Amino acid sequence: MSSTTKYVSGYDRRVNLVKDILATNSKLGDKTSTDLARRVLGALDGIPEKVR
Repeated sequence: MSSTTKYVSGYDRRVNLVKDILATNSKLGDKTSTDLARRVLGALDGIPEKVR
């Protein structure tokens, strides 16, 4: 048997996590929640680690 595993980067996992939270707790669509999740993660990544 051969099984194929699709690689998902850590960034994509984080985007999907935030997207799912946004979609669950709002009436945002899939594309809108994905775009917003990317913007949120971009903002969080811009905060220096010492401050986080």
